[in-house]
Amino acid sequence: MAGVEAIGEAHRDTVQDSYLGIAGAGLGLRRGMLPQLRSLKSGAVDFMEIAPENWIGVGGRFGRAFAELAERFPLVCHGLSLSLGSPIPLDEAFVRSVRTFLDRHRIPFYSEHLSYCSDDIGHLYDLMPIPFTDEAVRYVAARIRRVQDILERQIAIEHVSYYAAPGQRMSEIEFINAVLAEADCRLLLDVNNLYVNSINFRYDPYAFMENLDLPRTAYIHIAGHYVEAEDLRIDTHGSAVIDPVWALLDAAFKRTGPVPTLLERDFNFPPMTELLGEIDRIRAAQSGTSVSGMQA
Repeated sequence: MAGVEAIGEAHRDTVQDSYLGIAGAGLGLRRGMLPQLRSLKSGAVDFMEIAPENWIGVGGRFGRAFAELAERFPLVCHGLSLSLGSPIPLDEAFVRSVRTFLDRHRIPFYSEHLSYCSDDIGHLYDLMPIPFTDEAVRYVAARIRRVQDILERQIAIEHVSYYAAPGQRMSEIEFINAVLAEADCRLLLDVNNLYVNSINFRYDPYAFMENLDLPRTAYIHIAGHYVEAEDLRIDTHGSAVIDPVWALLDAAFKRTGPVPTLLERDFNFPPMTELLGEIDRIRAAQSGTSVSGMQA
């Protein structure tokens, strides 16, 4: 165990050095929570995550509120529309606008989804699964490398929740690891996505995580989901995090060290005190004092 802890400590230091001090527990910046977020005391959260698509070019009262939060809290960007697996050409003009946004607001880091959300007709407004094939690995990795060249930053990709695997020729874990290696990018580990997929596709989430290329982890997402049926979970970010997902976070930290971790909540916003309670639980897990339950 001492060896694992030493590796985790070294990895944590590397991550913090690489991403300009982003550390601790963060919260997604959502317009629906702007009044509560603006009233937060310093230190209530350690950083905030934004989707650049929702803020590029925004002015007026929303723009002023964003600028105020950007001055008070470190920010990271998590994109929604880069569409890395899309059959249409990469939108390089959009990537350049992201680069300008990152530079203007001194945001050190950008991540996106290992999925696609557009085709030759337009945007699909959902995150669609990329076929798990060697051809897709090469295609997506090349697009990630191009994004990194334009941004002059290494990015992270998030493995997504999905509900079908069309054209599958390799396992999900093989696909994710191959893309990470081929693109030489970071991983955004989402422990809720991991749990949801493990229920829907009936695999052991701990075994999956054991085989994931976790040394590439830049930071972690944690969120709640919806129970559609005993064997079907829907990734919604609309409810509290459940104990089995907290337990996966504890297991992840044993491998990665206490890397930065972001609580996602997109709707059904509870009182801020409840979200801050979950932030405190992330911090407890990062410090090694979390006690996770195992009920579903």
